Amino acid sequence: MLNRRHLRIKVLQSLYSFFQGDEDDFKRTESELMSAIDKIYDLYIYFLLSFGELNRQAINRQEENKKKLRPTEEDLNPNMRFVNNRIIAGIEAMKELEEVAEERKINWVGAEEQEMFRKIFMQMREGENFFAYMNADEDNFEADRQFVLTLFKEEIANSPLIYHFFEEKSIHWLDDIDLVCSMVLKTIKNFEEDSFTIMPLYKDKEDEMTFIKELYRKTLTMDKENEALIDDLTKNWELDRIAKMDIILMKMALTEMQIFKSIPTKVTLNEYIEISKYYSTPKSNGFINGILDKAIAQLTKENKITKMGRGLIND
Repeated sequence: MLNRRHLRIKVLQSLYSFFQGDEDDFKRTESELMSAIDKIYDLYIYFLLSFGELNRQAINRQEENKKKLRPTEEDLNPNMRFVNNRIIAGIEAMKELEEVAEERKINWVGAEEQEMFRKIFMQMREGENFFAYMNADEDNFEADRQFVLTLFKEEIANSPLIYHFFEEKSIHWLDDIDLVCSMVLKTIKNFEEDSFTIMPLYKDKEDEMTFIKELYRKTLTMDKENEALIDDLTKNWELDRIAKMDIILMKMALTEMQIFKSIPTKVTLNEYIEISKYYSTPKSNGFINGILDKAIAQLTKENKITKMGRGLIND
């Protein structure tokens, strides 16, 4: 499920788009933000459905081999271990997954998609992991799980073909893949022989959606005062010389510190410094850290940062 850092990143991307755009339409950008977050779940469903596609490729190949003019003993009596994998069978039998996929219109139907999975299957069956699994003495639920976990990490999550497919679907998905892959792996690890369930997108949907909207809206409404504070704390710099992403990150951090009373100031500070390492310049994290440290001291002195809750300041 989504974590707060990923939600902050999605808000950051939307704010960057808003500040870079010509239109002064924050409601449209907010709508696009919520849609982009919701579509992360589509990516999760696509990945889960990919196991069934590989399974069907294996079955199709076995059927084709049986129709050869001179089939071998192996063609007529193939190794069924992959086709009968308990984890993949459980995923395919999940009514919940089927209903969500149908509701969201997610599937791998299409000639190009099937050719993609044919290529992935051919590569998979040539791999050492597949050979070891098909010929192992141990044949149980846990062995099937370990194979599927490795299969996902080696052949599906890192497939250039799948990456290209997702890139064509949404430019934002490449930023979401790592998070979604961790969701898929956690889902598989949580399966039990009599219990197969998919994860929700949010831990607490109402709470997280409130966080997203408040952070986005308040960063915009507090824009001028946050910009004035940043300008005051960077007297030796002209704002147009500071990376646009750095300014937005600092505006978000200043907003979060003042608006969200239950989030510790240090958590907010650390989160935006970490995000800056991936979404801004190499020296940004040190620069942002220094400016925000000064801002925290000033805002705390002015009683604009107040925290409530066990272990927080001003408790």
